[in-house]
Amino acid sequence: MGPLTRLGSTLTGDRYISILSDHLYPFMFIVHSNKFGELQQDNEILHTSRIATEWFQEYSYEFRHFRWTPKSQDMIIIEYIWDALQRAVHKRSLPPCTSTDLWTALQDSWCKLPPALLQTFVKSMSRRVVALLYARGGSTRY
Repeated sequence: MGPLTRLGSTLTGDRYISILSDHLYPFMFIVHSNKFGELQQDNEILHTSRIATEWFQEYSYEFRHFRWTPKSQDMIIIEYIWDALQRAVHKRSLPPCTSTDLWTALQDSWCKLPPALLQTFVKSMSRRVVALLYARGGSTRY
């Protein structure tokens, strides 16, 4: 898993491209130096905007970019990772009281998430795809 990045303001198309350029691209380049990295995201408006589409086209030789149908939110692994992160923060003995405390708790919990957690979600993808196909792109039990 890559580093956790804090958004200090509302996410706009330009800000999204800045995050992709400043955080995603260097991470993918380091982790997937063989150019076989894969990025999965949903069809959020910012993800499919003209500026984002142009950015992905420009860097398409660096990694593969997967788009998912709008009805397949249960196929996006990060949603399950966010849930695990939220549960980890809630289990802390002292709940965060300020935004700074929350950010610290999120970073700490993020670093403590077991790497096997991501692998569990990745390994479940074949079952998720079968379920999605069976549901003809509709909701699944995941």
